Amino acid sequence: MKEEKVRKAVRERYGKIAKTETCGCGCNSTSQQIGYSKGELGSVPEGADLSLGCGNPVALASLKEGETVVDLGSGGGLDCFLAAKKVGAKGKIIGIDMTAEMLERARANCKKGGYKNVEFRLGEIENMPVADNTADIIISNCVINLSPDKQLVFKEAFRVLKPKGRLMISDMVVLSDLPEKVKNNVLAYVGCVAGADRKDEYLGKIKQAGFGQIEVVKEDHLPEMLLEEPDVKEFIEEQKLTKKEIAEISNAIVSIKVSAVKP
Repeated sequence: MKEEKVRKAVRERYGKIAKTETCGCGCNSTSQQIGYSKGELGSVPEGADLSLGCGNPVALASLKEGETVVDLGSGGGLDCFLAAKKVGAKGKIIGIDMTAEMLERARANCKKGGYKNVEFRLGEIENMPVADNTADIIISNCVINLSPDKQLVFKEAFRVLKPKGRLMISDMVVLSDLPEKVKNNVLAYVGCVAGADRKDEYLGKIKQAGFGQIEVVKEDHLPEMLLEEPDVKEFIEEQKLTKKEIAEISNAIVSIKVSAVKP
């Protein structure tokens, strides 16, 4: 699929989610099942959690007071607001999203919650609207898999991080190659399935960007959540996939939590 076709499809889909509150990757699961506590979810403005993630990167990020955090694909602002509490008034959170509707929603949530140390910027994660050596840590939650150029995303992350800066991301990867009819389907792509790299390729791109101390902190299968995702269900029906094919696809997909450090 051409990069612009992918970006257009992703932008349209998430713009719709921002307006209708339709859930995304993991929509059949509560956010608690992917790592958020009741206390965390209750501490953010209503409407910040859109069930779009596949993990809780903030819980694993070991954030410190005064740090600057950049969130790639910030959505409704959930992870930004959780991070804001950890870095305190001296810290700063920058959320980046390429969908204008999602940005509008996040900014409204920010105002509602009275956050003074959070801002949201419109931009693509392959070309971040952030200066060199800005962030102490970059987080992302089930977003990089949607990028048609993941290598460029990691290069940009490396540029934006300060020396010794950290990367902590939750994302979807595959353990074996997906069938061509899955890889080339837009519905499967925006449903967080077709765009996922093989695990070794994904980790290799992080290394190639210059990162060290790369570690898979956690790995989980999320087949049921993905199969109930609206775009994936539509894709399954459209392609008339057999139970065997569905099982092969779902067993190949995992959520990984990865940490890395810029030397």
